[in-house]
Amino acid sequence: MTRSSQLLHPSREPAPLRPAATVLLLRDATGPEGQPGIEVLMTRRSMSASFAPGAYVFPGGGIDATDAASHAQARRRPGQSDLNLTRAIAAIRESFEELGVLLAWQADGRAADAATIAQLDRSQPFAAQCQALGLQMAADQVFVLAHWITDRDLPRRFDVPFLVARMPADQTPVADEAEQFEPVWVSPAEALARHAAGQFFIIFPTIRTLERLQGYTTVDAVLAACASEQPLWTSCPRAGLLNGHEARYMEHEQPYGELALVCPDGQIVHELEWQTERPVPLLKNVQRLTAPNPGVMTGPGTNSYLVGDPDTGYIAIDPGPADAEHLEKLWRAAGGDIRHIVCTHSHPDHSPGAAPLQALCRRHGRPVPDILGLASAPTARAASEFSPERALAHGERLLLQAPGDAAPRHTLEVLHTPGHAANHLCLLLLEDGLLFSGDHILNGSTTVVDPPDGNMADYINSLDLLDQACERAGADFILPAHGYVLGQARAAIAQLKAHRLQREAKVLAAMRERPKGTPEEWVELAYADVPTRLWPVAKRSLLAHVERLRSLEATLG
Repeated sequence: MTRSSQLLHPSREPAPLRPAATVLLLRDATGPEGQPGIEVLMTRRSMSASFAPGAYVFPGGGIDATDAASHAQARRRPGQSDLNLTRAIAAIRESFEELGVLLAWQADGRAADAATIAQLDRSQPFAAQCQALGLQMAADQVFVLAHWITDRDLPRRFDVPFLVARMPADQTPVADEAEQFEPVWVSPAEALARHAAGQFFIIFPTIRTLERLQGYTTVDAVLAACASEQPLWTSCPRAGLLNGHEARYMEHEQPYGELALVCPDGQIVHELEWQTERPVPLLKNVQRLTAPNPGVMTGPGTNSYLVGDPDTGYIAIDPGPADAEHLEKLWRAAGGDIRHIVCTHSHPDHSPGAAPLQALCRRHGRPVPDILGLASAPTARAASEFSPERALAHGERLLLQAPGDAAPRHTLEVLHTPGHAANHLCLLLLEDGLLFSGDHILNGSTTVVDPPDGNMADYINSLDLLDQACERAGADFILPAHGYVLGQARAAIAQLKAHRLQREAKVLAAMRERPKGTPEEWVELAYADVPTRLWPVAKRSLLAHVERLRSLEATLG
């Protein structure tokens, strides 16, 4: 758990959540070229609405006390929880009040028709009218698609399931002209295209929901996907700045973890655009300076980190390539007070800057930091040769302590994690639950494991070691050498391990399909989902998987 004293921004309490429900009324349709598709009913909110004025939305609104008290007036399906029943009732009520669409069964088992609707008053209590007419709300036909929790930065916040139901036949939506206007049937793709053209304003959850719906061609397919009673996704988005403009992200998107670390309460103050001109503060005691070496293998560039504060001095992690301007900026960001330089491994985008950075400190008459890490193994490529001044031991702790303090203020624990490279290290900042993962874990891609210095068995074993370390230390965030901060550290590690094993299963299948094939032929099969321009790089990891598979086969006899 990150110390509150190290957060960059004062804590604030997000607005309370209000329970609500939204329903996507769907119908089957035919696309412009005759292909099957679906359309969803949307309406425009009032320009005076307190939430998302003028936006095109799905019908819905707040859950009130009568919804929870109306279970007897609703038909439920097996396995439908009381909570989901209440939400379905709220969605049915709102659909009727806002659009005059009635999802209900008549006493004889038939769906409600126009004659029934004509007997109801949209301005009067809905459940009482259903009871008087012997109607049962068709909650059994309303399914959970997703669960959205309004972003932490917004002044009005809702805890809202996005439900789905088939539009009743022979009913025509009529907006109430108070809260909702201009009902329109639109395909997900058309709604997104019109929004992109500035003609159809929709908010972030609506955008992301329509994006997911594009993958379905029939209403039956959507309803079948929702049969489990569990949402297909749950999200409370976070927002940052991208070139000065607000940008929102879901949990699976790369910037999300960084926003959770820097702005846990949802304040929109963190700039996400990659730049190499100045360090980016992540906490009061952690800065990231990205080297100007972007590329296919380095992403936006190599992240150099500074851990510490002006009272304790700093530890520099991965000084990067021997780029004089980058090292000067790193030195200045530390106020010239660098106590240790640690290289996570010896690859040329990580360690060559260590000696020049040390020389820079010496040249300015400041205390000279030692260069720490593990020496490159004999298996390392020539460009990856590295010899630290002192070798770090697994479990060793590097301490930063301010004068007058009774105890260290910042503690980095060394973890030996071979796999990507034989001499790879990760570092755990114990007080704040942060894992500096070097190249072992990246954000946005999987690292290359290149034999003989790379070893897939070691790599997977090291993932297990990191998971155990994060559990022990309560580490929530991973700070990689390439890409944004990752949140939910243990889940990220588990996902990465599962990905590696799934890829290995594809490699094994390729080897069995072509037992006399070449590695190039196996890559074609096992990495068919990867762009062909990356196959030469993928071949290195494939060989590491082959090596591990053959070792496992030999062990099992």
